[in-house]
Amino acid sequence: MANSGAEASYAVGWQPAEKYPWFLRVFGVLAVLGGVDVALSLVWSLYEFIKRDEISIVVKEYTTVALVITATSLVLQFVLAVMYFVLGVRMLRGHRRKAALLCNIMIALTAVVGICQFMIFGLDVRLVPTFVSVGILVAIQSYSDPSLAEERQLQFKLRQMETRTQAEEGTLGRDTTGKGYIKLNFFNLFWIFVIVCAAGVVIETVWHMVVVEPGQYQNRAGLLYGPFSPIYGLGTVLITIALNRFYDKNPIIIFLVSALVGGAFEFFVSWFLETAFGIVAWDYTGTFLSIDGRTNGMFMGIWGLLGLVWVKLALPALLKLVNKIPWNWRYAVTTVCAALMLVDCVLTLASFDCWYRREANTMDYSTTTAITQFCNEHYDNDFMASRFQSMTMDPDGASRVN
Repeated sequence: MANSGAEASYAVGWQPAEKYPWFLRVFGVLAVLGGVDVALSLVWSLYEFIKRDEISIVVKEYTTVALVITATSLVLQFVLAVMYFVLGVRMLRGHRRKAALLCNIMIALTAVVGICQFMIFGLDVRLVPTFVSVGILVAIQSYSDPSLAEERQLQFKLRQMETRTQAEEGTLGRDTTGKGYIKLNFFNLFWIFVIVCAAGVVIETVWHMVVVEPGQYQNRAGLLYGPFSPIYGLGTVLITIALNRFYDKNPIIIFLVSALVGGAFEFFVSWFLETAFGIVAWDYTGTFLSIDGRTNGMFMGIWGLLGLVWVKLALPALLKLVNKIPWNWRYAVTTVCAALMLVDCVLTLASFDCWYRREANTMDYSTTTAITQFCNEHYDNDFMASRFQSMTMDPDGASRVN
């Protein structure tokens, strides 16, 4: 009877834990030891900090915003240390289930820590462990599927067949489960980001020439290369994720969610640029329902209308456009374009950092890195002011610790 029960359990889907390969188990050991070490180090450093009564000194040197960002970074680092310990234990025990979810959460928290460090210290060697950690976590997340190797191979072949059929039918990218309008995978979200980045520049340029300064052209690009404005791309990606399950709901709900998400994102981007670089890209102070000058009622309404048009009209048209990419080329084309876009984004942030340090007179030319030297040589202050015509730089507006 015991054997029959075991066979029945296996028949309904029970699978034995598939062990990780030896190199990932070694990483599991390092994750456990590193998690304990970082957590204890943070606690001990806090104890020594309080014991030496250095709080008053730091409060005088740091602005309030810098203190909040630093505290947030330290708290998240402690949480990540605990999560690394948990992940390491699960890897050593061969527990793949929910490991991918845990890695996704850790990737998001690591990204937030990196953003906090960038806002406080700028482009610094402290960011290297952040990039390395994200890369390792992405690799583990991709590998930590609870299915066995044979099942993964079979699923891959089935997905290839399904992808080819959907490409021929023109429905590739749709969510066939009915949980949402599209599949929220990297391919779909990346092309939404790229296409809307370009469309956003066109719309904003026309708006400026027609409404703000009639007849006057102004470069509204947000990256060093190409007609791209990542604010529109990222904002649309967030709206797509938020509304994917509500695409067929009441238009009022779609409008309100789009207005809230778009306004919150616009506020965050304005705050980030000013806190990290002292850059002011827009200022709505004194306008209707202005929120600290970073967003206002009119533009939140515009975000709401754009979200409504996006979900009802533009997104279906975009899927048809993306489906024009031959299905057997799409991953290679996407990989190349994603790599180029990543380089463009990293160079843009690095150029902003150099622009800030030159304006703030904190640039140490004797110890600059290769990327800093490259930015100083190719993207000087005149170039930055010409490329980003809608932005003004005031180092005193930043909350960075120099």
